[in-house]
Amino acid sequence: MSVIIRQATIKDVPDIVQLLANDKLGKLREDFRLPLPQKYYDAFRNIQKDPNQELMVLENEEKVIIGTLQLSFIQYLTYQGGIRAQIEAVRVHEDYRNQGLGKKLFRWAIERAETRNAHVVQLTTDKQRPDALAFYQSLGFKASHDGMKLHLQ
Repeated sequence: MSVIIRQATIKDVPDIVQLLANDKLGKLREDFRLPLPQKYYDAFRNIQKDPNQELMVLENEEKVIIGTLQLSFIQYLTYQGGIRAQIEAVRVHEDYRNQGLGKKLFRWAIERAETRNAHVVQLTTDKQRPDALAFYQSLGFKASHDGMKLHLQ
């Protein structure tokens, strides 16, 4: 299957949010409806303005959005001023899974992190997503740390 990975545009926002909302956990935290709530467009504009954020889409031959991910570059003082690349919000449309498209997205993200001189690529995954965890491990990611969150809202 021929696909392209490109930077998202504002017209892609509804398709991205629909992908994010299309699973057990996403349904609980996203508000996908048309017209899409303004808060998603506001967030997109903030992401677009930040040179350390790259919101990408995976598009098929028919120009249909079938996947997405967000790549963030975080500058640190640790690791001698190193840069971490954080991968978030990875989704592939359920009709296109198990075709190697997730691997294509990750290969792109890892290569992009290398071009930005990142010293590590990291991600988090919800413990309620064992298939995602197995997929990330198959790509060489290691569960090296325990993460913690404090939800503020």
